[in-house]
Amino acid sequence: MHGEYKVPGGKLVVADVDVVDGLLRGPRISGDFFLEPDGALETINAALDGLPAGLDARAIGARVQAGLPRDTVMLGITAEAVGIAVRRAVARASDWREHDWRLIHEPPQDPALHMALDQVLAEEVGAGRRPPTLRVWEWASPAVVIGSFQSLRNEVDAARAERHGVDVVRRISGGGAMFIEPGNTITYSLYAPESLVAGMSFAESYAFLDDWVLGALGELGIRAWYQPLNDITSDHGKIAGAAQKRLAAGAVLHHVTMAYDIDADKMLQVLRIGREKISDKGIASAVKRVDPLRRQTGLPREEIIDRMIAHFRGRYGLSDDRVTADERRLADKYVTDKFATPAWTARVP
Repeated sequence: MHGEYKVPGGKLVVADVDVVDGLLRGPRISGDFFLEPDGALETINAALDGLPAGLDARAIGARVQAGLPRDTVMLGITAEAVGIAVRRAVARASDWREHDWRLIHEPPQDPALHMALDQVLAEEVGAGRRPPTLRVWEWASPAVVIGSFQSLRNEVDAARAERHGVDVVRRISGGGAMFIEPGNTITYSLYAPESLVAGMSFAESYAFLDDWVLGALGELGIRAWYQPLNDITSDHGKIAGAAQKRLAAGAVLHHVTMAYDIDADKMLQVLRIGREKISDKGIASAVKRVDPLRRQTGLPREEIIDRMIAHFRGRYGLSDDRVTADERRLADKYVTDKFATPAWTARVP
């Protein structure tokens, strides 16, 4: 069994292992990491040999760490990363480049349609009718997108949202509210088979699925990293927030909203929780919490998107695609029956 795990901001860890009578046998760890002393690699392999194959990554990592000499130096690798690579081998996880990735980047859509497309495209990937897909969103109007489990009245000032012409929609993933203005936001979704994150917990998969974004931002001159659970940040502040949903059909929906520019005053008028977070932390301005990409790069939004897509294409492969007629019909139905209805938007009042 073969498993690979790219440590976010680190190196590749590869695990080759057999399972005999429910135990790990003949483990062989490799990769482009740095490890001292040289014999520590054999110590890692020895610590893995004979472990129950059903252990999770954290438990495997703890066994590895316990077996290492105190003077061991690990660069680009951690004991838990070894555990994740082993779990991915046992779970027969797939690799990014095993898939025929497709790109959807279409003209602006209404907020409710974006919510519906997320569900439809994830379901289609889970059913095997669509290859894994990266979709870059374009927004037709301002919006607040609240998480699946958030209270509508606690998160949004409805009167001010209406005054500013801001639509309020609810997505199928958890997490917090997003304030959206066309031209000021970069949003994308990944629709992937569950095999891509096999062997990973939710928390581990967040950073794994967005490691390519850190690489793309690095090429733009931004030193960014993942801040658990679901933020991408830099030395200048938060850049983006992620949310995820795993569907019963066998697909993972992972989407991210990045701030290109932001009207902080309007955001704090519309989002109640925004005011509380700023006040609670003693921060005078939301700009200090969310630092737009425009300020950090000096580049047009469209160029940033093009360079992000180019980075993904060079790293994993990517073919241009579009939403099919059948997918669009089903998405329109989901808008009518679900995402544009008060019953869904106010499912948690």
